[in-house]
Amino acid sequence: MQVREVMTRGAESTRPDASLQEAAAKMKSLDVGALPVCGDNDRLAGMITDRDITVRSSAEGESPAEIKVSDIMTPEVVYCFEDDDVAEASRLMKEKQIRRLVVLNRDKRLVGIISLGDLATEMGDERQAGRTLEKVSQPAW
Repeated sequence: MQVREVMTRGAESTRPDASLQEAAAKMKSLDVGALPVCGDNDRLAGMITDRDITVRSSAEGESPAEIKVSDIMTPEVVYCFEDDDVAEASRLMKEKQIRRLVVLNRDKRLVGIISLGDLATEMGDERQAGRTLEKVSQPAW
């Protein structure tokens, strides 16, 4: 089974030049804790999480209206391709200890996100999702 068959399509993103306030408002309206950051032509530039906004922006001591997403986003993003096998996506989640993966097409444009929940519900394999969650949740140290 390919990632495109189980991923959540139409993932929302934010731009590197958006303010943290704009990104946080978008997260609130979408009820999500992370947003891919895309530049021109939906090319992946990074990822920003609610934790990044809280911890990193507090450390900066500036107003969220003044800090840009590009100032605190994580530029190195683990991703998979829409035509990858879901087993590969699961392996990446285990290896990198992450709960969601950005999904790109072969032109490296954002097309979706796959989460542990997608693996569990769409694949109907609760054991596989459980094994992935177990590895993701293990301390990295």
